[in-house]
Amino acid sequence: MAAKDKLVIVESPTKAKTISKFLGNNYRVESSFGHVRDLPKSKIGVDVQNNFEPTYVDIPKAKKRVSELKKLSKKSSEVILATDEDREGESISWHLMTALELDPKKAKRIVFHEITKNAIEEALKNPRSIDENLVNAQQARRILDRLVGYELSPLLWKKIYRGLSAGRVQSVALRLIVERERERQAFKAQEYWTLEGLFNQSSSKKKEDEFKAFLLKVDGEAIPEPGIASKKDVDAIISDLEKGTFTISKIKKQETKRSPLPPFTTSSMVAEAASKLKFSAAQTMKLAQQLYEGIDLGTEGPEGLITYMRTDSLNLSREFLGSAEKFIKEEYGENYHTGQKVFKTSSKSAQEAHEAIRPTNVAHEPQKIKKFLDSRQYKLYDLIWRRATASQMKEANILQTSVDIEGMGAKRKYVFRANGSRITFDGFLKLYPQRLVGEIIPPLEENQKLNLIKLEPEQHFTQPPARYSEGTLVKMLEKLGIGRPSTYAPTISTIQYRGYVEKDQNKRLSPTDVGFLVTDLLTEHFPTIVDTNFTARMEDELDKIAQGQLQWTKPLQEFYPSFHEAIQTKESQISKRELITQASEEVCEKCGKPMVFKLGRFGKFLACSGYPECKNTKSLRKSLNIKCPKCSEGEVIERKTKRGKLFYGCSNYPKCDFATWQKPNGQKCPACNEAVVETPKGQVKCSKCSWVKEPEE
Repeated sequence: MAAKDKLVIVESPTKAKTISKFLGNNYRVESSFGHVRDLPKSKIGVDVQNNFEPTYVDIPKAKKRVSELKKLSKKSSEVILATDEDREGESISWHLMTALELDPKKAKRIVFHEITKNAIEEALKNPRSIDENLVNAQQARRILDRLVGYELSPLLWKKIYRGLSAGRVQSVALRLIVERERERQAFKAQEYWTLEGLFNQSSSKKKEDEFKAFLLKVDGEAIPEPGIASKKDVDAIISDLEKGTFTISKIKKQETKRSPLPPFTTSSMVAEAASKLKFSAAQTMKLAQQLYEGIDLGTEGPEGLITYMRTDSLNLSREFLGSAEKFIKEEYGENYHTGQKVFKTSSKSAQEAHEAIRPTNVAHEPQKIKKFLDSRQYKLYDLIWRRATASQMKEANILQTSVDIEGMGAKRKYVFRANGSRITFDGFLKLYPQRLVGEIIPPLEENQKLNLIKLEPEQHFTQPPARYSEGTLVKMLEKLGIGRPSTYAPTISTIQYRGYVEKDQNKRLSPTDVGFLVTDLLTEHFPTIVDTNFTARMEDELDKIAQGQLQWTKPLQEFYPSFHEAIQTKESQISKRELITQASEEVCEKCGKPMVFKLGRFGKFLACSGYPECKNTKSLRKSLNIKCPKCSEGEVIERKTKRGKLFYGCSNYPKCDFATWQKPNGQKCPACNEAVVETPKGQVKCSKCSWVKEPEE
């Protein structure tokens, strides 16, 4: 057996295991376990007087691993750096080269979009040196974010409270959420009504011949938006139509085509996984990383199932286009594929040399490899596989039908309209179904008389703009040019972890009182930091650095002096923010003065208005008004983890450590006497054993 004299270094042990499968015995694949060097935590680590020269230090937990890799590298004839293909991956390779004391002229760098045998072998045939432009772009981003965070965060500590942070991208994301919430608060709901008629053909009594149509016009005038103004108006229409006659005045049929959606980019994958699978952005990216790095497929061994998941390109390789065409024709027939489709992204920053997110092997149908995946991995892989494969299928043909019904009332003339859609050729919808809008309309003819079965008025109120979900926030960030595929999930996680944002019952993002406070302070005193145009322009400049079109220190030279001056000036100008939000009805039991609401790191709490003479405080944690099932002394209260996830625990913590993710209902399990809980779906079960309450008939 040949000696393993060539060392390949990747970031992840899973990735190392997958790549090892494809290489010969003379290769040894090792993992760095992520980053090995970074700016120091204890000081700024950037010499702003010396052209922003950074000082990098070994990450403490990586020192042992670096030492091991250094010994292996000295014994190897070649060291091949195979970290991820993006800027961060390039930066990790550069730091490894420095930490391992490799000769820059001899160190080899390989990149690949997918972890498959062909991709790895092709990459090994085409090694290159470290791309200094990509490293510089990542370095500029890291230093820029360090300067903003290192100087602005302490100011927030002084003016609000310790523990807060202000990041360049996270502050803009928070501002978007806060501004949407203020739009919702200012919104005034407007009442309106709609009127729907249930009709059937005069000669038919069959249920399947019934269909609905909505009121479109009155005396030739369209119902104004958002609808009929009041119940009085809708009642007058119903009264007028009490003995009305109804005739089909027009039937319009139109064959339309619906094109398949392009394969996923990072942003569209995060948005679709949030919408269809209810996954958070962080969860989606973690699962995608696992699918990319490799899944053990039994006798086939570990294999990367998808291409690299941090991408804004819609490009697809010729190999995939060919294999998808072959698969579609064999599985569904020649008429389901009519030529290889190429998609172009509208994003100016997208790198077309990269690829969209797609399966590495279209023959790995989700159902065939389901046993090797956990339930969440399977759901995401199934979504990615279907989206990419369906993108190469023929358009769906849809017959759209609109039927206008003329109603003659006692005083006025009305037009009702029914819209229907019917698939005449499913095309890509066979693989990637989408909801069609419209009623199922029975066969009808113009001038045909109809029976009105009933009129159904419905009251509505205009709705405020919806809060952002994680998916819609990512779409907005991408639309505004803020952040890049690698930053979306960390940005959203950070603003939740810091307590600036929490999720409502519909899993949409709602700013906390602290989030409002931080945004207002930054908007008033540091408008550039939360300006969407500035942040987008900075991203463009980082792209130019990556492309070798801009010197990496130039954006820093333009930004930092005025920013630093503003920090110095504002520190004396900004008074400590008033954290008292309003008076409460409670009285301090220690001194008798009124208690007031205050904001702290963990949200609102009650404090004595006699502070600092009286320092009494009270928690505002919501009680379920049931005794703790473990100690029987404290009450069960709502609590939150550091990352904002809701759980239930004892009010006597840490004396009593009772805690559960699911809501206790105050009952004891008849089987084991432990706490009974209710799941989000309404199931009642024991928190410990397998007892489940049978549903009532």
